[in-house]
Amino acid sequence: MPLLTVKDLEQLQATLSEAGFDYQLELEDGKISVMGPSDIESSEIGAEFIRLLGNWVKPRRLGRVFDSSGGFIMPDTNLKAPDVSYVSAERLKKSQRYFAELVPDLVVEIKSQSDRIKSLQDKIKMFLEMGALIGILIDPDEQTVTVYRPTGSPILLRDGDILTVPELLAGWEAPVSELWPPEFD
Repeated sequence: MPLLTVKDLEQLQATLSEAGFDYQLELEDGKISVMGPSDIESSEIGAEFIRLLGNWVKPRRLGRVFDSSGGFIMPDTNLKAPDVSYVSAERLKKSQRYFAELVPDLVVEIKSQSDRIKSLQDKIKMFLEMGALIGILIDPDEQTVTVYRPTGSPILLRDGDILTVPELLAGWEAPVSELWPPEFD
């Protein structure tokens, strides 16, 4: 079977859309993967991360924040969509009605109920190898945040710690405890 391309993925998305289906798809090594929906807790964590990051980035006009639907065509021609991503203003001056043909500066993966940590670590590693500056893995089960960089050891954060990425977003801080969904009485 021949390897599929981004154009093939676009045709499949168009066909599915015409049939009333809205699936999130990724392309890796010529194979299309259907991405399942996140569990509600992971989705809420992603929304909170986007809010915290966007509230810092947008008024300063530092760049763009994307959710899990934002697709990026990687240098190896794979099409990937991190749960949350950020691209600096210098690298993406204007959004477009197509996939971004670049590697995000920051990628965030949030472990959903059905995810395996190893596959998420591998995905973050791939982004870093392709040129991302920071990768973040959020694990709601363990209530940890792990920060990955192209060099050095990962940094594990827990409640009480403050997430920062000074080399990319100087001054931005997010208390790890603020990422977890609240419990209402």
